Amino acid sequence: MSRVQLALNVADLEESVVFYSKLFGVEPAKRRPGYANFAITEPPLKLVLIEGEPGQGTRLDHLGIEVDHTDQVGAATTRLKDAGLATFEENDTSCCYALQDKVWVHGPGREPWEVYVVKGDTSQMGKNIDAITAQATASNTPVADNGSCCTSS
Repeated sequence: MSRVQLALNVADLEESVVFYSKLFGVEPAKRRPGYANFAITEPPLKLVLIEGEPGQGTRLDHLGIEVDHTDQVGAATTRLKDAGLATFEENDTSCCYALQDKVWVHGPGREPWEVYVVKGDTSQMGKNIDAITAQATASNTPVADNGSCCTSS
């Protein structure tokens, strides 16, 4: 089952978890320090909450489409490239406490989208943003250094 992902940076993780638990009627599927995600069946949504700076309003971190299999990420990569979109691929990357394969593209407003598959759990939030920046520089894809493991913008 594919589902849309919405990742938000939130000022107060605990308050946000309480609110979204009430809104969607489910508890988080995964909780880690500074991180929570909800696997919502109806509507099909993966809601990711990443703790940001206290006092800062909630803001978009990135958007995504979670798929079931690595070959679906490969098919999306091919389709996006064939459509003339610039892509950035990451395989066996640690992001959001999960081992993932993914491909990134950007919408017309520079909003980052990923198509990804979760291959397993990890004990780390993500890899070093400097490593992502170096990879993107080598492939001539700009990356914003916002400290998130999940954003390639």
